[in-house]
Amino acid sequence: MKLARKTLASALFALPFGAFAADPSLDEVVVTAPRMRTPLVVENDPKAPQQPVPSSDGASFLKNVPGFNLIRKAGTDGDPVLRGLAGSRLNVLLDGAEFHGGCGMRMDPPTAYVFPETYDRVRIVKGPQTVLYGNGNLAGVVLFERDDVRFREPGVRAHASLMGGSWGRLDAVADASFGTPTGFVRASATHSQSDDYRDGSGRTIHSGFERRSLSLTGGWTPDDDTRIELSAARSEAQAAYADRSMDGSVFDRDALGLKLRKTRVSELLRRVEVQMNWNYIDHVMDNYSLRAKPAAANFSWNNPDRETFGMRASADLALGAAALLTLGADRQHNSHSLRAANSAALVAIDSRPRNKDFESTSSGVFGELSYALSQSDRLIGGLRHDRYDAERTNAVSGAAMGRSSETLTAGFVRVERDLRALPATAYVGFGYGERPMDHWEATTWNGLTGASSLRPERNAQLDAGLIWSTPTLSGSLALFHSRIDDYVLTYVNPSASGSCGSNPAKCSSLNVDARRHGFEAEFAWRFAPQWTARGSYALVRARNESMGVALAQTPPDELRLGLGYASGAWTLGASARFVRAQDRVHADYGSIVGQDIGPSAGFATLSLNASYRIDKRVQLSAGIDNLFDRVYAEHINRAAAAVAGYDAPSTRVNEPGRMIWAKITVAID
Repeated sequence: MKLARKTLASALFALPFGAFAADPSLDEVVVTAPRMRTPLVVENDPKAPQQPVPSSDGASFLKNVPGFNLIRKAGTDGDPVLRGLAGSRLNVLLDGAEFHGGCGMRMDPPTAYVFPETYDRVRIVKGPQTVLYGNGNLAGVVLFERDDVRFREPGVRAHASLMGGSWGRLDAVADASFGTPTGFVRASATHSQSDDYRDGSGRTIHSGFERRSLSLTGGWTPDDDTRIELSAARSEAQAAYADRSMDGSVFDRDALGLKLRKTRVSELLRRVEVQMNWNYIDHVMDNYSLRAKPAAANFSWNNPDRETFGMRASADLALGAAALLTLGADRQHNSHSLRAANSAALVAIDSRPRNKDFESTSSGVFGELSYALSQSDRLIGGLRHDRYDAERTNAVSGAAMGRSSETLTAGFVRVERDLRALPATAYVGFGYGERPMDHWEATTWNGLTGASSLRPERNAQLDAGLIWSTPTLSGSLALFHSRIDDYVLTYVNPSASGSCGSNPAKCSSLNVDARRHGFEAEFAWRFAPQWTARGSYALVRARNESMGVALAQTPPDELRLGLGYASGAWTLGASARFVRAQDRVHADYGSIVGQDIGPSAGFATLSLNASYRIDKRVQLSAGIDNLFDRVYAEHINRAAAAVAGYDAPSTRVNEPGRMIWAKITVAID
């Protein structure tokens, strides 16, 4: 038993979220629906071809994961939604760094600055089932991660891809590392662009974009147990928007990071890590750079920026042969400012001074324990405590809009059991998290007067499920039930003129109590040596208990079915989506990412893909998305806006019509 516990403890050190993994023989070459491999954790390979083709940003990459939806605004920079929750309820970290966008109307969510293919892995933790990655994660956490690899001898590792598609779509990615046993340098560069796409009826959607990034990381690795990294990144973009009266003419991000890690310090202290990150977002939106300004309108622009500095320290402690305890602390400071103009004559952006309108500090301590109860049973739990302080001022007048100070608590406990007779892993967990009001919920959504009365959200959630795997059949079932007290609900007054930022009577936010439940089910079945069938189903039900109506922004049921054929170097695949109509709505209510427009119709789409591996380094892939050129829009969506020179908009921003794409990928390892 002692030897078994030592073996199990080693597994816990390597895989703190559980020891059960699905059979890799059921992996697919073109990823259409990533599967849950350990309890409540989904991993995806961002370097593999994806269908439907992502728009090179983080949100569109996540939409293939069961339980996720994408709020479309145009061709890129949509908002990810997990089980009906979005915004600051879903934390996004890039290589361990958390940061936030600048636009009060979510023109630039954090995922707008993500270039997925430059990362090695995307890991998603569903629900409040970890305390390691900041506060407020009521929906879950998305982690874009890079591998920590030490070169055993001088060499080069590289990944490059080139993709072309309909509507002038072009993506180019190069990611290369050169290293020796004592150090390495890794450089990544990306470029992505697209013209306006057309929906299934041939209507042109104001949606063109161009995005580019460059990152450089250098590291010192004197031995297997020591690693020091210094990183820098720069990205730029511009994007047209079909859901509003302005476009994003500047999306600039600068980032610096420092990591220090030491492993196997002693029998007790297995790992120590310290990380510091700085991010600066500079964003410009205007009504003239990427569209024809209406003749009667003024030249209008807004230039928000946000600076985020974060630090984190953690240590892994081996408490005996069967327990791993992670202890740590983190701190984050945010500063936001704004300058704007609206006049008959064009005003130079640099001629206006910046006015700070928001500053916040969040400090937290956390602990998370993985304990092997037996060879097949594990107990995982954690606690977190945060202090959040914020000060808000009016960006125009400089008048104080209030201060807020919150003490936030989070915690979870989960039991996992490996049912070797099946084989399968069963789990049940309870999680609790609190989220302070978002800066935009407190300002833009409260008539520019502040919202000190908004109470922190409190989510108590039960998660349970089963994961199973055999050489021919794998799958999972994940169920959840949640009660969110003081859920922050937003409202847009349709009779008020102007925008949320200009008219105090236009937008507001309030606390309500909500209940949510649902599940995701998925499977992959190899029913013949060369054939694999796949499927997933996601369902969410949510109710606003305080107002006695459906909770706004709840996604409809979604079924995905796929069929794949593999023979030698060739693979062929088909993927179908079936989305039900949604009539459980609360018109004009929602969250800072969007409001319910009204009931929506169901739809179905079919996509095809194929790949050919020339050799172990080179792979060709191609596909057709929305094969039958269907006209459809997702239920959780933004209302379409009239743009001069474009066809009259439909109610929602429609999805792209038939898209044909081809991609070549080269990997050197």
